[in-house]
Amino acid sequence: MPASAEPATTTDTTRARDRSEYAALVRDAARGDRAAMERLLMRAQEVAYRFSLFVCGHPEDAEDVMQEALLKTFRYVRQIEEPAAFRTWLYATVRNACLMKRRRRAGEPAGFVALDADAGGVTRPVEVADRAAPVDERMVQAAGDARLRAALDKVPAAYRMIVVLREMEGLSTREVATITGYSEANVKQRLHRARLMLRRHLEGA
Repeated sequence: MPASAEPATTTDTTRARDRSEYAALVRDAARGDRAAMERLLMRAQEVAYRFSLFVCGHPEDAEDVMQEALLKTFRYVRQIEEPAAFRTWLYATVRNACLMKRRRRAGEPAGFVALDADAGGVTRPVEVADRAAPVDERMVQAAGDARLRAALDKVPAAYRMIVVLREMEGLSTREVATITGYSEANVKQRLHRARLMLRRHLEGA
């Protein structure tokens, strides 16, 4: 077996495990399991913030988009048709919210965000902690150091989104195509260009 085959196998195994774990949480949350909902929101919180920070480009916008993604997760978890594809749904939600941010700016209240049940349900808020600066820094550092982030900021948004989804978030080409609306061939072309641009910016840093 070629030496390069092992990382791919490990990545595929990790991706399959993540899909399975998310699917279980989504199904349980959809059935009204409050503990599962809280765990799902905690995991979605980190993913949504990290991705929105790179896509939106500004911490304030990333904060707003993360909160919006969490609210949509809470409100529409019962409508997610493919629980195993939850992360794909979440990334698409963040992408769309970031695009809307370019057309309008809307802030969310500081502090905790109460995720109340929809009309007709029992209203017992699930609270998600506000993003304090030290937590934000740890989340960003987990995705890459300051030099990498500075280089990514120089890559056009459409290309940056693809390289972040593919290389940092570990999604497949098909998943990236689903999220962005591009064809798989287009995703591969843009990923290649994004890698070249990123490499050039890193070498020039």
